[in-house]
Amino acid sequence: MTIPQSFIQELIARADVVEIVGRHVPLKKNGANFMGLCPFHSENSPSFSVSPTKQFYHCFGCGKHGNAIGFLMEHAGMGFVEAVQDLAQQYGLQVPEDDAPPGERERIAAQREKQGTLSEVLERAAAAYRKHLRQSPAAIDYLKARGLSGEIAKRFGLGYAPPGWRTLAGVFPAYDDALLAESGLVIVGEDDDGKRYDRFRDRIVFPIRNVKGECIGFGGRVLGDEKPKYLNSPETPVFSKGQELYGLYEARAALRERGHALVTEGYMDVVALAQLGFPNAVATLGTACTAAHLQKLFRFTDAVVFSFDGDAAGRRAARKALDAALPYASDVRSVKFLFLPAEHDPDSFVRAFGAEAFARCVDEAMPLSRFLLEAAREGCDLGSAEGRAHLASNARALWSALPEGALRQQILGDIAAQVQLDGRELTALWARAPGARAPAIPVADSYSIDSTPRLQDGRHGPKTSSSFGRTRERPGRGAGRVQPLARADIAARLLLASMAQWEALSHEMHALLCDLPGAHGLLFAWLDRQLHEHGVQPWAALREGMRGQEFESLAERLMTGADGAPMGDAEGHRALDAAAELRSVLDFMLDEHLMARQTEAIAAVGSDPQALERYKALEARRIELRQRLRASLHTA
Repeated sequence: MTIPQSFIQELIARADVVEIVGRHVPLKKNGANFMGLCPFHSENSPSFSVSPTKQFYHCFGCGKHGNAIGFLMEHAGMGFVEAVQDLAQQYGLQVPEDDAPPGERERIAAQREKQGTLSEVLERAAAAYRKHLRQSPAAIDYLKARGLSGEIAKRFGLGYAPPGWRTLAGVFPAYDDALLAESGLVIVGEDDDGKRYDRFRDRIVFPIRNVKGECIGFGGRVLGDEKPKYLNSPETPVFSKGQELYGLYEARAALRERGHALVTEGYMDVVALAQLGFPNAVATLGTACTAAHLQKLFRFTDAVVFSFDGDAAGRRAARKALDAALPYASDVRSVKFLFLPAEHDPDSFVRAFGAEAFARCVDEAMPLSRFLLEAAREGCDLGSAEGRAHLASNARALWSALPEGALRQQILGDIAAQVQLDGRELTALWARAPGARAPAIPVADSYSIDSTPRLQDGRHGPKTSSSFGRTRERPGRGAGRVQPLARADIAARLLLASMAQWEALSHEMHALLCDLPGAHGLLFAWLDRQLHEHGVQPWAALREGMRGQEFESLAERLMTGADGAPMGDAEGHRALDAAAELRSVLDFMLDEHLMARQTEAIAAVGSDPQALERYKALEARRIELRQRLRASLHTA
């Protein structure tokens, strides 16, 4: 779906960023701007500024900034198209679609109208269920027995469906309305008389909300031990189990504050953990974790911990989660697996052993790299050549699903050690298997790092000077360094050649690239939109899509040589493996960005008491970054 740029500009001009942000962040007038506590990081004094004249928000603490569309994407985890559609709906605008024929546009418009109507029906039912809960001593006693407070029940909008067959008839007088069946609230019998009755009866009801907070379905739990214990809404035009996560809307802020998402297996786990001090928990909806689930989570955080029961069913669920997570396990993301004792779920474990014990379990959860090896070793006797060969066969598909990067290469070494082969021997063996292609082995170029910060006295305090340089030989200071826009050229060429690598980058790196000045920033922002709207595309398709764009000539220059043929890696020196080269170039760019923020912090020391702390935090990040770069260069 392609949205005309002219419409996006009109939408931004019409939308009021103060109004949009103010619905989620309490703002107070402060001079020409509005200030509030940043929703993207934890802070005690306001550093989040919203400008009504510039129609822009900026946090002086964490650096997050953008317009109304960017805020919806960042705060609600929406994709670009979803954010534009949501904002347009708020202002009564119809999003035009350049690439859709008239009939398709009408179908899409009708579908959106239906989705809005279904959401209204579900919200009305949710309000009725909440009212029934307040009037049901048995349901209230059940929740109290589970240790839940009225406050947590209100936060998650818990309700109760009474035992009657047609309770909702008192809420919807037109009980035969097709919307009640289409929303999943009412079941229509398959016999000739088409008898209708409520789907949820005598159950605690858990509203399922999308990232915008709209009710899109329900989960119901019996008060006793009847079967089925849990019941979900069916698939509807607004609800897909493979796309949604219970509790994600409620957990958004906690995901950023805690730095990771805790994925559990049930509604009660999520609500109970929020009650017990773990508000960053979400749950799949009676289905295995999917790629869509991971994509949604990684919009809010770069770290995910899966929590499963330690029994056979929990192991099977973990194995499916591993398969879904492998393509997203990049060098900037963390995926772990927590296995509790078979007799415990997260709720019972915390109540038995305390919140600190559970937090330790989360911290010590099994890394994806180790679980991958465990999955590959299952059923293999490593004391025999046959068993090791079996492990190698099992590991091939798992390892191949990983994105290019340092993690992939380290896991290759771990697998090779288990199999008792050299890494190159193992990849050569895999390459000779039927239908296989040889895995890429990175070839290191030579790098030189000059990264010692110098602190000098100045009018506002210390200043920092630091740089990373890529060289062919050991030069003098400043010689052979790739300038910032030249590094941006390299990053753009690599990402245009392999668009899938964009998905593996962190939120911070996305923002850094999209905020570059001129054509480079426009190109990266466009590339991000293309990925959200159309998925991964080859260079030829991207080339057609960018005709008439301001950055067209830049992209053409980067991707074609003098003869008009796509450029390879022969640029007068040996090229790094594409993913490794991209990672190194972006590390250099990030260091320069952090150094610039340090300079800003030092300039503000006289007027901002928190500026020096920001400077120190930035310096700690730069030290960590330089150590990581040194390690990657030594192992390359």
